[in-house]
Amino acid sequence: MREEISKVLSMMQEGKIDSDKATELINALQEKQMAHPSQAVQVLGKPDYSKKLSSGSGRYLDKTLKIRVTTEENDNVSINLPIKLVKAVLGAGHSIASNIPQSAEYVKNIDIDLLIDAIENELDGQIVDVRTGDGNTVAVVIE
Repeated sequence: MREEISKVLSMMQEGKIDSDKATELINALQEKQMAHPSQAVQVLGKPDYSKKLSSGSGRYLDKTLKIRVTTEENDNVSINLPIKLVKAVLGAGHSIASNIPQSAEYVKNIDIDLLIDAIENELDGQIVDVRTGDGNTVAVVIE
C-alpha cells in the first residue's frame, strides 16, 4: 500500500490530480487494506495506523490545516491542506519520507503519534504562532 500512496502523492505534487482526488484515492486504498487485513503490511516495524485513522467526526474532517509563513522580504508561503488528506497520509507519508535520503533528515524528529492524537482529539484553532524580531511570522491553524 505504501507504494500506491506514494504514487498518489506524486500525482498530486505533479498537478495531475487535486488534493480532493488524492484524498479519495488514499481513502479507497486504506479501505481496501482494511477489507483484506491479511494483505496489510507494516512498514519498517512501525505500527499500522489505518484503524486509528478511520475514526473521527465528519464535520472535523471537513476542516483545513492552514500554514502561513510571512517574511519581511515578502517571501510568503500559504499552504491549505484538507484534514481528510492530512489524516489519510500522515503515517504512510512519514514512513515514505523517512526512507528517502533527501528528506529523512527533515522528518526524523517528527512525532507522528502526537500528530495522530491531535487529529483524533479534533484539535482546532491556532496551533503555532511564531513571530520573530525581524518581522517574520509562522502560523499554523486548523479551521
